[in-house]
Amino acid sequence: MRPAAGLENRPVHLSAERAAPYIAFGSPARTSSRIRVAAARISAHVIDFSRGKPRRVSFLTRMSDDAKLALDTLTDRAAGLVNPSVRLGVTGLSRAGKTVFISSLVHNLLNGGRLPVFEPVRSGRVSKIRLEPQPDDAVPRFQYEDHITALARDRVWPDSTRAISQLRITLDYESASGWNRMFSPGRLSIDIVDYPGEWLLDLPLLSQDYRQFSAATVARARSGIRRELSAEWLALCDTTQAGAEADEARTRALADAFTRYLRACRTDERSLSTLPPGRFLMPGDLEGSPALTFAPLPDLPDGRAASGSLHAMMERRYEAYKTHVVKPFFREHFARLDRQIVLVDALQAINRGPEALLDLENALADVMGCFQPGTNSFLSSFLTRRIDKVLIAATKADHLHHESHDRLERITARIVARAVERIGGSGAGVEVMALASVRATREATVNHDGHPLPVIVGTPIAGERINGELFDGERKTAIFPGDLPRDPDTLFRKHADGLAGSGPGPEPDDGPDHLPEVNFVRFRPPHIEETGGGLKLSVPHIRLDRAMQFLFGDRLA
Repeated sequence: MRPAAGLENRPVHLSAERAAPYIAFGSPARTSSRIRVAAARISAHVIDFSRGKPRRVSFLTRMSDDAKLALDTLTDRAAGLVNPSVRLGVTGLSRAGKTVFISSLVHNLLNGGRLPVFEPVRSGRVSKIRLEPQPDDAVPRFQYEDHITALARDRVWPDSTRAISQLRITLDYESASGWNRMFSPGRLSIDIVDYPGEWLLDLPLLSQDYRQFSAATVARARSGIRRELSAEWLALCDTTQAGAEADEARTRALADAFTRYLRACRTDERSLSTLPPGRFLMPGDLEGSPALTFAPLPDLPDGRAASGSLHAMMERRYEAYKTHVVKPFFREHFARLDRQIVLVDALQAINRGPEALLDLENALADVMGCFQPGTNSFLSSFLTRRIDKVLIAATKADHLHHESHDRLERITARIVARAVERIGGSGAGVEVMALASVRATREATVNHDGHPLPVIVGTPIAGERINGELFDGERKTAIFPGDLPRDPDTLFRKHADGLAGSGPGPEPDDGPDHLPEVNFVRFRPPHIEETGGGLKLSVPHIRLDRAMQFLFGDRLA
């Protein structure tokens, strides 16, 4: 359903007589898009600089790493025999809604939220749900209580994920199988691991040496809108000789300029996704360390870097970054996951144009290339661990009318399908789903020029503008956000044509390739009533229960 021309994102102020709420706390169950993927294994090559020259020791290193991973897996599995558990990794690229997803999931489980598609709760087989101490005391706890307070009481979105954290929620349940009830303890602990998506994008670096990393990064920086954003860094590179004597001041200047380029790519105005090394954007305690003070160099000569040269210094620090930052994350956290959800803000990429969308596709290809999906036999599961379910979730579905949710799923499935084609093969199933962890809007219908117009109603965040109108963060409004195309290939064809410089796109209403203007507005979290004993009511959502059913419903069968 489309409005008259020019109505996209125009505020429509409603009266009680004209607005008819369509849905309040959920959405019709939909069949999600399904695909099958396989992930390429990561082969880590570590360089030993103990004698001043790089020497490959990948075979011994991989043997050592594999032994450590096997020991960690054996320890986890042994503990799981006493207390069954599943480790759920939650990640997403910048501002995709990781913190909101975990907070809403935990709150709705603890407080009897509306979860009609989550079968164990719907059937009444879950008797008790509680938070318990997490198994890894050295990992920061996910501060669920603070985040849910910000969402529900203060009506502000929590801060973005800046570091890894963990939370354990335990469910006591009765198995649906009489046979299982005789042997199963009827208890499952879900260890939720939250980590920045930028860290995940670092994992492909384990299979790249410094020369490969530099060539790929510089090639991206010289293309499209990145060319302008990287101008300062590339200009500095042009005045730098890789074979010159190592100079700390020059190295620091290159690293600072490179970091500014990455930050410019990540701004809301650009919303680019492929931005390794991830810790340059969130350094934490490593800020200023040599492991974070390096930069790619263009057009490196063949052969080994000369001892004492700038090239050698950069190469050594790049390898230190992989050894001290990337590999520990892979071994201690990522390689121990059983299930994974990747939250994707596809709407933001669509909103920002061709390069943002294609960059998101490339980033997802890198992300999915890090997973090791599949299933283990009972015996092999004690030595190796595979992610047997991956959910790709297109977030912020509440920014669209429900009529466009299936289109959002198809576009996201199209993005993932192209990523799968790049890494090849087949393996464990990946489900694609459109959801909203916290539903910030409701749906309504208004009569416009004698025709019903589907709109969404919510409170735009202070500072948002719609057609020149500035919002104060208090006043509700109704908005028609525009339509997504029925055929996702239309979107990709238009973007590919734009990048190829093939001229302007089709004129409005020029057949099926016409793409309406869309512009998605940020809304405040919804108002949630509190009971006398504090915040106990459920948080509205879209398909959060379906996500739960896919991610761990089978473990409660």
